[in-house]
Amino acid sequence: MLRTQTLLFAAELVQDNGTYTLVVEDVTAGTVQSTPVPKAMVDKLPVFLAALTA
Repeated sequence: MLRTQTLLFAAELVQDNGTYTLVVEDVTAGTVQSTPVPKAMVDKLPVFLAALTA
């Protein structure tokens, strides 16, 4: 059985001079949003990702 995958969102975490920014692209709508992210949250990212797979 052939399954088709469709990319809905793409996210990047960008670091620039010690400042972190989360950039999220809504592929279907063609929009991009960005927001600053505190380093403390960046440090917890592996925990959040692990929770998604639980």
